[in-house]
Amino acid sequence: MRFRLCGIRVEISYLLLCLAAMSVILGIFQSFCCCVLAVIIHESGHLITMRALGYFPERIKILLFEISISDPSRQERSARENMLIIFFGPAANFICVLPLFLVYLCGTEKILPFAAANLSVGLFNLLPVMSLDGGQLLFILLCRSRTPEQAEKIVCRLTFISVFPIAALGFVILFHSHYNFSLLFVCVYLIFALLTRQEKYY
Repeated sequence: MRFRLCGIRVEISYLLLCLAAMSVILGIFQSFCCCVLAVIIHESGHLITMRALGYFPERIKILLFEISISDPSRQERSARENMLIIFFGPAANFICVLPLFLVYLCGTEKILPFAAANLSVGLFNLLPVMSLDGGQLLFILLCRSRTPEQAEKIVCRLTFISVFPIAALGFVILFHSHYNFSLLFVCVYLIFALLTRQEKYY
């Protein structure tokens, strides 16, 4: 599905729409919406920071496991600007967690899943994995004292080191939660994203 929003070309994967339909059938649509909204908040942090710095994305692709922002000007920006844009993705999630948690303390328990989704998305994206914000931030920091090739090798090694415990936890959850294999899907995505990675900062 393709359309234009404020001059930006937006593409939505049909697999995501199928997953939304399946979540309705399986009775987990509320959890699905919480996760999707948390991801939208995360990417909005990137986009708002880009706009504040005077840059505009060319295309936004909403895929099954991620929202990909196509920005040809990223190579022209300074390392500081790129770090700010990357950082404010997870920061947007953490900023949302505090008021949501305060609302929960006031006795509104229904808001807790949304707060947990924001916290999970923020923390997950800070992992030192090349396709995530944490890996991109680490890559930029390493480039200050090393060549891009050396920095990339270090982050790639950390990516594989990080994926293995996540995969192990995925198997534990799989056998102790009535076959919840969502975390294993995430691991497969991370490995696939690393193997097919193109140069991008977020």
